[in-house]
Amino acid sequence: MEQIILPMKVHAVKLDYRRRLLEKIVRGRFCVRRGRDSVAITYDPDDPRCTSRNPRILYTSSKKGRKYAEAVNRYLKIKEEYQTLYVSWKARYSVEPPRVRFPIRQYYDPHGMNNDYYDAQPENCGKYRTDTPSYSEAGELKSKNELMSTGLLQRMGIPFKYETELYIEEVNKWINPDFLINFYEIDRCFYLEVLGMNDKIDYFAKTTTKIYEYSRGKFRPGREVIYVFLYDKANFDEVYFVEQVLSAFNSMIPDSALIWD
Repeated sequence: MEQIILPMKVHAVKLDYRRRLLEKIVRGRFCVRRGRDSVAITYDPDDPRCTSRNPRILYTSSKKGRKYAEAVNRYLKIKEEYQTLYVSWKARYSVEPPRVRFPIRQYYDPHGMNNDYYDAQPENCGKYRTDTPSYSEAGELKSKNELMSTGLLQRMGIPFKYETELYIEEVNKWINPDFLINFYEIDRCFYLEVLGMNDKIDYFAKTTTKIYEYSRGKFRPGREVIYVFLYDKANFDEVYFVEQVLSAFNSMIPDSALIWD
C-alpha cells in the first residue's frame, strides 16, 4: 500500500490539533555557540522574555539545556507532522483547512474510553505463546496479520497497545483484545480485533464467541470496538484494514465540529 489517504474530517482534526499544540508549546532551534552544541529557545510559555529576536541559548550538555532540547525536538516533530498534513491537504482540496471545535463532543461512551483510559491500560498481558511468533517494535506478536497491523497503525500515526486486559462482567471472563488503539486527538480509544483464518471452522467459532462476548459487555462495533475480518491467513488486505480503522475515527467526528471560513 503506497499511500494512506485520510478522510476529510480526520485530516482536518489532525491538522488543527497540531496547529493548536504549536501555538502553546516551547519553540526553538538547534545551533552551535562558541563551538558547543546549543539550543535556542524562541518561545517559552513560562518565560515571555524568549522571542525569535531575543532567544534564550543554552548548551545542550547542561541539565536545563537537555530539558529544553527534548522540548524543541518535540516541537520540530510536531511541526514536521503539521507541514506534511498541510501540504497533503492543499494537494487534495482547493480550500484552506477548517478550524475545529475542541474538545470534540463525543457520542455516549458507557466505558469511559478516553485518553486516560488508554494510558492506564497495561499491555502484553496475553498468556498464550505461539511457536512461530513475529516481531516488531511492539515486541513479540502472535501472527503475521498482527505484524502487518502494527506497521499500518504506525504509518497512520495511531498509538496502540498490544494485548491489554479486559474483564467483561456480563460473561464473567477476562480477555486480551488484539489491540487498544488511541485516537488521542479526539480523546477516544477503541479495541481493535484482527479476525483472521475465518476459512477454518474452529477459528470462526472462536471469532463468533469473541464478538458475542463484546456484545454482551456493551462494546459496540464502530464505537468501542473495530473488527477487521480476514478470510484466510495468507491474504492480508491492507486497504480494507486502513478503511476500517479510519472510518471508525471519522465517524466519531461530527460535522458540526468543523468551522469553515
